[in-house]
Amino acid sequence: MGGSAGAVRGLPALSEAHERLMRTGALGSDVSRVRYASGKRLDTLRRLGLATIRDLLLNVPRRYLDFSQVSSISYADVGADVTVVARVEGVRAKRPRPRMVIVEVDVSDATGVMSMAFFRQPWVADQLHVGDVAAFSGKVRFAYGFKQMSSPFFEVLSTDDQQAGYARILPVHPTGEGISLAWMRRVVSSALASAGDVCDFMPARLVAERSLMTLASALREVHFPHSLDSARAARRRLAYDELVCLQLALVTRRRLSLAGLEPFRHASDGEHLRALRAALPFSLTAEQEACVADILADMSSPEIMNRLLLGDVGTGKTAVAAFGLAAAADTGTQAAVMAPTSVLARQYAEKVGPLLDASGISWRLLLGSTSAAERAEAAAGLASGEVSVAFGTTALLSDDISFANLSLVVIDEQHRFGVDQRVALRRKGAGADLLAMTATPIPRTLALSLYGDLDCSRITQRPVAGAGIATRSVAPQTIEVAYRGIREAVDAGHQAYVICPLIDDEDTGQDMADDAAPQDEDAAQDAPKPHSAVATQRYLAETIFPEYRVGLLTGRMSPAEKDEVMEAFRANQIQVLVSTTVVEVGVDVPNATAMLVLDADRFGLATLHQLRGRVGRGQWPGSVFLETSAKKDTPARKRLAALEQTTDGFQLAELDLDLRHEGEVLGYRQSGGATLRIVDLAEDGDLIAMAHDDARAIFAADPSLEQPENAALAVEMVERFGAYFEEVERA
Repeated sequence: MGGSAGAVRGLPALSEAHERLMRTGALGSDVSRVRYASGKRLDTLRRLGLATIRDLLLNVPRRYLDFSQVSSISYADVGADVTVVARVEGVRAKRPRPRMVIVEVDVSDATGVMSMAFFRQPWVADQLHVGDVAAFSGKVRFAYGFKQMSSPFFEVLSTDDQQAGYARILPVHPTGEGISLAWMRRVVSSALASAGDVCDFMPARLVAERSLMTLASALREVHFPHSLDSARAARRRLAYDELVCLQLALVTRRRLSLAGLEPFRHASDGEHLRALRAALPFSLTAEQEACVADILADMSSPEIMNRLLLGDVGTGKTAVAAFGLAAAADTGTQAAVMAPTSVLARQYAEKVGPLLDASGISWRLLLGSTSAAERAEAAAGLASGEVSVAFGTTALLSDDISFANLSLVVIDEQHRFGVDQRVALRRKGAGADLLAMTATPIPRTLALSLYGDLDCSRITQRPVAGAGIATRSVAPQTIEVAYRGIREAVDAGHQAYVICPLIDDEDTGQDMADDAAPQDEDAAQDAPKPHSAVATQRYLAETIFPEYRVGLLTGRMSPAEKDEVMEAFRANQIQVLVSTTVVEVGVDVPNATAMLVLDADRFGLATLHQLRGRVGRGQWPGSVFLETSAKKDTPARKRLAALEQTTDGFQLAELDLDLRHEGEVLGYRQSGGATLRIVDLAEDGDLIAMAHDDARAIFAADPSLEQPENAALAVEMVERFGAYFEEVERA
């Protein structure tokens, strides 16, 4: 977004900024100005998102080959991660199955031989040739009498690389088709030569207080480090920059989006609130009371509320949110609760509706399947103000639905909605407070980085512990254990779920909300095709459970079809429900006590944790069986082992983040925003907290980022995260 800073209202224009902005202006120049960046390679750079010199210099190496630490083959320890430099002696491509290609490469050096196996990487056979000298980096194992590496990173070394004696650290940059690592190093080096000697946009005070490298030094060292320690220090500085810019973008977006809006001053101790508390059939826990206090304090304050309520499965977020609905009613205004599925919206109405009735608060339910007559009645009540609370799905966003005085918007599982949908609902009530909720536990670092513009409240303990859940893994060969558990549950009058990763045999699984990392490559060639719900339902109904009614629920069904199936399941007219992850969030059938998740290794920890939360919710204990063909000690089995050991969702979320090391954790995606390029959410916890505090302090002292020391930072923030302001402009 080169040169876009002045386009965002409320921020200083480039021409108004401090002189040092001009000295860093070259970073926003088109990448075509860099030597060597032309032709097809230029097109590839742009496809990679590297449109400016800034983008190119922030495309930091994924890893480094430390040629000062090269090991000979004979001294490469089994189990260790090493780099070897060897000559290619043979290249063979095998195809054990139609969709499986394994490329085997034999290499040697003066001390011995080693075998390389590349799974599902057929292009390797075109990149490595007999006689090539290449560096291979990976974990050494021993099998079939030879030392081996499985899908190692490799790079064919040029004559210059070989003559250098490997006494240097070689960066490994992310690349694309038609761009070699050597060319990427060359073009980055050229960019550093022409634009790398920049002035620092970060206030000098923060750079000194946080003992950080200067920006110019960090850019040089991250790409061509003198040591691995200097590379780590450089990446840390650039990650800090990214986080501060992100946090400032989030809080600035919040300021701009709420500018000129008159906040509601809700009542915090009105008649409806007192009636609601009296109507509750239980007492709130200390954590719930604290969250209610947070929400009511925000709603009665002179500022518009933007709060995220985090709570694990069964922690009672619904009861907490009900107090916000009552506060809106006490103020004579309205509230809207939007859920991602009709099943969840209906459950809100069923759970909260009676409490609202007892508190004298009128409400309606609006779904895609709502009849025309009921919809017209609800629309009239909301438009006149006669109806105080609306529960619904995206049906609430329809043009024919308007509110007389909408003052509170509650969005459940907000990450499942796009930016436009969230903005559209808030637009129906100017100045409305926002309460976002999620049942997906989020690590603190993820919450700080993605939701820095939201104040967070958290519930970690369940008000009612329930009868508990026993989780165990089963192999395909012993799946009868799971079938027996389901049969025992149903014979006792209870019900069961069977979860599949795919809808039908044509499904590729690309729409899975939280798919796990690929299986280990050694087992990939033997991995069976994942189970589909359609085929599994047919098989179970005809072969395994012919005496029970086996139902089917998938995301491709119409809302009316889903509602019909769930109603039959709630009424125990369906004993075994075969489903995809459509039941992951919010589905509440206390009589369901058993669950079998097929191909459990295909899912992430968060999805599995959410799924098993569907059983053991009432007075009867739950049993969850995780079917997997993943081998022992693989990342997939480690995830499943964690589920067997704990039911603490927040502990699992931290583990998921540590295991997966990626920005897209727990199904969270930054819809409408930009993703983090440099930050590692698992490793940079202290840095995330530090940047969050520093950005908040900067914003508190200078909300418009107009002071000279912040002017360059404001421009850098917009250059990097300008997409966050698009929804403000649309609104």
